[in-house]
Amino acid sequence: MLPEKFFLEIVTPSQLLYSGNVTEATVPGLAGYMGILPGHAPLISELTIGEISFVEQASRRKHHMFCAWGFCEVLPEQVSVLAQIAERAEDIDLSRAESAKARAEQRLNAKDPDTDFKRVQLALARALHRIQLAKKSNR
Repeated sequence: MLPEKFFLEIVTPSQLLYSGNVTEATVPGLAGYMGILPGHAPLISELTIGEISFVEQASRRKHHMFCAWGFCEVLPEQVSVLAQIAERAEDIDLSRAESAKARAEQRLNAKDPDTDFKRVQLALARALHRIQLAKKSNR
């Protein structure tokens, strides 16, 4: 019989963002989003820019977080997310994210040959994901 829950821990270099039992989770892996259920086969994946979501076992409430880079280790009864950057959707500063988006778009449109376009594209992707999550959290 498969377990009904697994233990999820989401940490960044500066803080523990979540620690508790969940019934499902989704993380942004390099090859695409990975859905994780209790009893999942073991794996390790690099994370990219995107959304982490999970359903808390006790409250059945779905949580959303922004994530950029890191690693995820999946075991049948435990998942560890070690993110370089992560923040809860409700903690995202929408005006800051919109300003970051505008700056990135301005740099891309300027077509300055000295611009590191890959870096600007990543900044734009982070801003767009933050904006989407902030709006999803009904703010």
